[in-house]
Amino acid sequence: MDFGSIVSELRKQKGISQTDLASQLGIHKNVLGRYERNEVYPSIDIARKIADILDVSLDYLTGKEDVQIDKNTSSRILEVSKFEPEDRNHIFSVIDAFIAKRKIQSIL
Repeated sequence: MDFGSIVSELRKQKGISQTDLASQLGIHKNVLGRYERNEVYPSIDIARKIADILDVSLDYLTGKEDVQIDKNTSSRILEVSKFEPEDRNHIFSVIDAFIAKRKIQSIL
């Protein structure tokens, strides 16, 4: 999916009008419409603001990542990445166990 389609879809999912999103970004709604139609692309600062308002990563917004990660999950992952390697490995072991359990449950 392209940038404009992602922005448009997320905006609609969150119930935000083009006018409201444009206002929050400090731009005219016609400019936002051009972003959504992929006629032009925003500056990195505007793209960051869009990602923040729509509560997604910039990677997701630009189509680099297929999985939408909310800010809460992202901040937790960043915190874990600061841990000592041994502690990080313990956390990953627990996560791996839950993932394996879910996979087994989905097969049954």
